[in-house]
Amino acid sequence: MAALPVPLLALALLLLAGCGGPGAAGQRRKEMVLSEKVNQLMEWASKRSVIRMNGDKFRRLVKAPPRNYSVIVMFTALQPHRQCVVCKQADEEYQILANSWRYSSAFTNKIFFAMVDFDEGSDVFQMLNMNSAPTFINFPAKGKPKRGDTYELQVRGFAAEQLARWVADRTDVHIRVIRPPNYAGPLMLGLLLAVIGGLVYLRGSNLDFLYNKTGWAFAALCFVLAMTSGQMWNHIRGPPYAHKNPHTGQVNYIHGSSQAQFVAETHIVLLFNGGVTLGMVLLHEAATSDMDVGKRKIMCIAGIGLVVLFFSWLLSVFRSKYHGYPYRYGSL
Repeated sequence: MAALPVPLLALALLLLAGCGGPGAAGQRRKEMVLSEKVNQLMEWASKRSVIRMNGDKFRRLVKAPPRNYSVIVMFTALQPHRQCVVCKQADEEYQILANSWRYSSAFTNKIFFAMVDFDEGSDVFQMLNMNSAPTFINFPAKGKPKRGDTYELQVRGFAAEQLARWVADRTDVHIRVIRPPNYAGPLMLGLLLAVIGGLVYLRGSNLDFLYNKTGWAFAALCFVLAMTSGQMWNHIRGPPYAHKNPHTGQVNYIHGSSQAQFVAETHIVLLFNGGVTLGMVLLHEAATSDMDVGKRKIMCIAGIGLVVLFFSWLLSVFRSKYHGYPYRYGSL
């Protein structure tokens, strides 16, 4: 190959230096692609806090490099024919979290919230080998998702506050969850005060009902049953009501782990505890009341039956959640 004349060689070197070489050109192309992706996501986020994605958008904006932003993706199935009640409940909390971030003063392009519905991106579910919904995954700015980037829905629940803590752990982005005003609580409190005020006004001359031991005992018993069944845990964690297997369609009302529970499970445990309590009350009344012997025998048999039946079911729930549970009714 003939050597270039010195002037032409110098001109070529100058052009090469001015352009920065192939590496610099590639870097500029990456920066242009990244800028286009960020601008596109920011435009969509300005219109909707949770960006809906199909397969093409997911592969281009989430999977394909370059990317200097994290994307929290909710994989769900919201179409009515899917009958995924949990998906709808989780979507409401996810929207609250995304809106809290979108309309906060700290909002940046460091993190985006997206959603892939099965009916709009079934190829994405196949690509990720996913067979359940809803599922939350964090796709970090660098590298592939790790084990901790998949949200433990069954353990933590899908409350927006719990999701915000997980997002902070994975991305260092702290989101202050702001819920829309909920007037149900104040209305119920106002209704209760109105009822109490009405009773005091109507029966102002006779307030003996306030000293009714049976009424106060019943109210205290209801409160105790609600607390021992796990209602406070539901309020803090926000678990799903139940879980439906997407393959078999079977609905599970009892969580298989001792570290979590469903809302339906607390209702079942409350019912069982209430049945045992009613049985004990009947046994007490049968032993202490002044009724005739026949009625007392009936109350005694009914009380024993309620205790045996509901306590046995209660033990079966414990055994299903903790397989090493050593007790069953027959061994007591």
